[in-house]
Amino acid sequence: MRPRTLDEVVGQQHLLGPGSPLRTLAESADDRGPAGPSSVMLWGPPGTGKTTLAHVVARGSGRKFVELSAITAGVKDVRRVMEEALTNRDLHRITTVLFLDEIHRFNKAQQDALLPGVENRWVVLVAATTENPSFSVVSPLLSRSLLLTLKPLTEEDIASLLQRAVEDERGLAGRVTLTVEALEHLVRLAAGTHGAG
Repeated sequence: MRPRTLDEVVGQQHLLGPGSPLRTLAESADDRGPAGPSSVMLWGPPGTGKTTLAHVVARGSGRKFVELSAITAGVKDVRRVMEEALTNRDLHRITTVLFLDEIHRFNKAQQDALLPGVENRWVVLVAATTENPSFSVVSPLLSRSLLLTLKPLTEEDIASLLQRAVEDERGLAGRVTLTVEALEHLVRLAAGTHGAG
């Protein structure tokens, strides 16, 4: 059910309008222009679509998606990705989109290891964090990235996602029906607003 395009993304409409930087990055047909694509820092609470947005950005033609988690990855992993990205760019004309989840868990040395790849545009870094990047990300990396703030999903967003899951071919394909009461209950559960009863 993960969205394949930005038009399928629910929520975050403040970031997805026509001509927005995120839309331009996701829809860019040619990453090899003089400026190349931007790197992006996605800041927001859990469950707001940071990983989903990274996947959509990576779906562009001529792109390869690589995912690292700052909880388990180290400098060695970052350097390996950078070397492969440089080779893919120069030999195969493939742009690597590196999704780094929880970048705030990387220490300064680990974040510094990302700089050559970001500065030289070997990778398009899409980094996700639940912590304020001004305090948790080194300034050279932050200054080379576009900071986008994600908002919590509304109850309407959650209801829309549930309806899509019931109806879409990639979901339940209409094999079940959802009463209004059941939908409202699931929305309350998902939004964390249900009572303790």
